[in-house]
Amino acid sequence: MSDQAKDERAPSEAEAAEANAERMEGSIDGDYEALVRLLKENEELKDRALRVAAEMENLRRRTARDVHDARTYAVANFARDMLSVSDNLRRALDAIPAEAKASGDAGFKALIEGVDLTERAMLSALERHGVKKLAPEGEKFDPNFHQAMFEVPNPDVPANTVVQVVQPGYSIGERVLRPAMVGVAKGGPKVAAEAPVEPGPVNEQAEKDA
Repeated sequence: MSDQAKDERAPSEAEAAEANAERMEGSIDGDYEALVRLLKENEELKDRALRVAAEMENLRRRTARDVHDARTYAVANFARDMLSVSDNLRRALDAIPAEAKASGDAGFKALIEGVDLTERAMLSALERHGVKKLAPEGEKFDPNFHQAMFEVPNPDVPANTVVQVVQPGYSIGERVLRPAMVGVAKGGPKVAAEAPVEPGPVNEQAEKDA
């Protein structure tokens, strides 16, 4: 082969090698961009999946809470009405004079025992459905569960302590069904680091029931 042919072929091979290198470089750049794009899409999909999982967990918790509340508080209105019946039974028992109870009349005594058993059975049934009695004498006044009817001056008892229960209250679950009507101590030492609790608002319906 002549020197001239070699000289003509050499530039052609160099150009081909350069073009091939450029193609390889372009292919590498393209693969890198594709990899970056796929990684970005993967992060977006992972983030979306985590958000969906979190939303489903929140939905599951809300649903479980709603079901629990429905089971716990479904009888609230019925229980509140039954408390009025129980109150009337207690009033009937309290209205019987002591001498009448001690008279010894068998029929009258049986009637008293029957009314008393009915009241206790009703309260026991309510308790089985989550209704709890609030008789907070000696406890600190809680406006969420107690209704202050009056104040009793008593320097020997910490202020805002329940010293008398006019009418017991009832709660169902974590909610108050009927606040306990109470008298609270006034004038005694205040509990350290706690602000005094003001008596709650007057409950007109509770006063009527009393």
